[in-house]
Amino acid sequence: MTRSHGFATRAIHLGHDPRDHEGALTPPLHLTSTFAFESAEAGAETFAGTRAGHVYSRISNPTLDLLERRVASLEGAEAGLALASGMGAITAALWTLLAPGDEVIVDRTLYGCTFAFLHHGLRKFGITVTHVDMTDPETLAAAMSARTRVVYFETPANPNMRLVDIAAIAKIAHAGGAQVIVDNTYATPYLTRPIALGADLVVHSATKYLGGHGDLVAGLIAGRAETVGEIRLVGMKDMTGAVMAPFNAMLVLRGLKTLALRMDRHCASAATVARWLEARAEVARVQYPGLESFGQHALACRQMAQPGAMIAFELKGGLEAGRSLMDGLRMIARAVSLGDAETLIQHPASMTHSTYTPEERAAHDIGDGLIRLSVGLEDVDDILADLDRAFSPPAIALAG
Repeated sequence: MTRSHGFATRAIHLGHDPRDHEGALTPPLHLTSTFAFESAEAGAETFAGTRAGHVYSRISNPTLDLLERRVASLEGAEAGLALASGMGAITAALWTLLAPGDEVIVDRTLYGCTFAFLHHGLRKFGITVTHVDMTDPETLAAAMSARTRVVYFETPANPNMRLVDIAAIAKIAHAGGAQVIVDNTYATPYLTRPIALGADLVVHSATKYLGGHGDLVAGLIAGRAETVGEIRLVGMKDMTGAVMAPFNAMLVLRGLKTLALRMDRHCASAATVARWLEARAEVARVQYPGLESFGQHALACRQMAQPGAMIAFELKGGLEAGRSLMDGLRMIARAVSLGDAETLIQHPASMTHSTYTPEERAAHDIGDGLIRLSVGLEDVDDILADLDRAFSPPAIALAG
């Protein structure tokens, strides 16, 4: 299996030959904490890194290794690293690459827990966190300093769907000697491959589309082998201990097998829902990269293979209209997370982004009436019917 094979083919086959496992079509699950050595010499060589093999599952495990190789291939990276959660991936990477006195420049809009880690975590240890509006690359150029070590952003951004031009930002960051980390959770490597556009590292909450079934919590990193290896031995092994369990790795491997098929369905349904929402009188604004009305539609067409399955929309009736809409739903689940087979809806101001103060939400373009919708795999007509019922009076009163 090589990178000349197609995306779905690699997601299903890469790294596993049934002939090496007594014909087992599904890769084996290695539920072991430690590994035995054939001799003291073999153990010493494995610990020293001069012999291939596994020592302890907090460092590596055969099931995790297969997942890491598949994700690296799908992202077009040299190496991958599996971790216990998306936040485990983010924190392990940043703890490894930053030191007191360094600066990390981040986009204006970030997932709430990432925002909390930066401001309530890294800042305690003498690391400067600087927000800029990365939709305009020149703001990054103006903010770069001799202390800037990392430039970090999401695209599309959680929850308001802002896009960042990866190639433009990477060029500016690299000119200043900084590494670029992209959270690719929303897009997945099926839609966007940041490494090919100049990013140094990609992080994922594999809990979302990569797992795809809402039955696990996991994180992944992909990038250059040297950097990923350092994060494995420093950020993961020693600093966070955010180690993925082999069983969860098996579930993510299962999810990867249908990722291409699921994303095609997710995206097709989301495009239909976005157009339907845009036509509703109750909706003030729909943020979806596939709409021509989306301010960064041209960038989306250039950078994404498809516009994804996440939609942000603002109701004219504000916060109360949002609550009324959510309470009027019957099939669509009021829940955080995304990328599941089920359609999920949530209110960022009171849920995923409640770590922001009201002033911070306003500054970061997260309105009180903003609704985030993760379009699932149900029949799209049923998704629309549920939304229509929730919009109907008295569920939603049309603001004047």
